Amino acid sequence: MAAAQGGAERYFTRWYKPDVKGRLCEDFCVLQHSNRICVITLAEAHPLLQNGKTIKSINYQISANCSRLQNKVSGKSKRGAQFLTELAPLCRISSSDGEKYTIYSCIRGRLIEVNENILNNPAILQEKPSTEGYIAVVLPKFEESKNITQGLLTQEEYEEVLLKRLNSSS
Repeated sequence: MAAAQGGAERYFTRWYKPDVKGRLCEDFCVLQHSNRICVITLAEAHPLLQNGKTIKSINYQISANCSRLQNKVSGKSKRGAQFLTELAPLCRISSSDGEKYTIYSCIRGRLIEVNENILNNPAILQEKPSTEGYIAVVLPKFEESKNITQGLLTQEEYEEVLLKRLNSSS
């Protein structure tokens, strides 16, 4: 008997953005719900999800004047939401080995929420990246929601990228 599908698999379509800003293996996953909402997570191949990495800190303070934690959204039209471009930084993560990673939005839209739970418990980012360990929730503009996945890869296309990486490294 097949295992029951989780909510992420059942209700969301997975899209991938590999090698963001030319950084090898820094891949992100966009979980797109049928209602347009997109959840930004780390892709399986991201260095932070590899064995032996421990997350030291997560910081939503992007610059001196911009903290994603200050994002206050209200009402049906999501007033007050910060607007993001594809390469807008969401947060910065430091690992115990001294590496620093910037997590990017990968899609254009309004920042609905950031996951504050990972600040207190960074391990869930690694243990459950597609569910409780998500980075942020972004709502694309209605007129852009059909085109939001341009430049992103399907699950099959992403698996081909991973296979090519594996073959080139061996």
